[in-house]
Amino acid sequence: MKFILASKSPRRKEILGNLGLEFETVTSEADESYDEGTAPADVVMMLSARKAAAVKAQLESEGRDLSDTVIIAADTVVSACGEILGKPADTTDAERMLHMLEGSTHSVLSGITVIFNGSSASAAEETFVKFAPMTEKEIKWYAGSGEPDDKAGAYAIQGYASMWVEGIDGCYFNVVGLPVACLRKLLGRVFGIKLSEYLK
Repeated sequence: MKFILASKSPRRKEILGNLGLEFETVTSEADESYDEGTAPADVVMMLSARKAAAVKAQLESEGRDLSDTVIIAADTVVSACGEILGKPADTTDAERMLHMLEGSTHSVLSGITVIFNGSSASAAEETFVKFAPMTEKEIKWYAGSGEPDDKAGAYAIQGYASMWVEGIDGCYFNVVGLPVACLRKLLGRVFGIKLSEYLK
């Protein structure tokens, strides 16, 4: 069995690698736009499905035999104050997002899509994260640190932002970007694949 991670995220690559799973990384160039008003869980499942399908199409166009290949894709967003927060456009946008998160609890949602043997299935995972209050100086410092630049919701829970995370309710790895337990369940329930059997 071969595994492909349809993502350029170093965090997702690290999570899968730490499991001991051998896999190939293929970057997806899928369209990540969505209609305003779409529920966050639907957004992440739709975008992860697009990423997986794009990588499948790309590999097939290269003449790859995917009959024994599992394609895994994921998408993560932060939901706060009724708004879906993706990656910040710039430092000012990162500051705006951090103002929405500080001193409150927000939701992090990841969608997982698996394509195997011509079939596709998706699932979503939600985790709640409680942020401590942040001063204006702290927000400006963190927004300018570079860490928020390519992160949904403008923060990395495993980085500097951990200083303000007072608690989480749900899967930690979901907040990092790849809910492993959700992936294990999806592989087993839909495809009969036991992830543990492929770990070294």
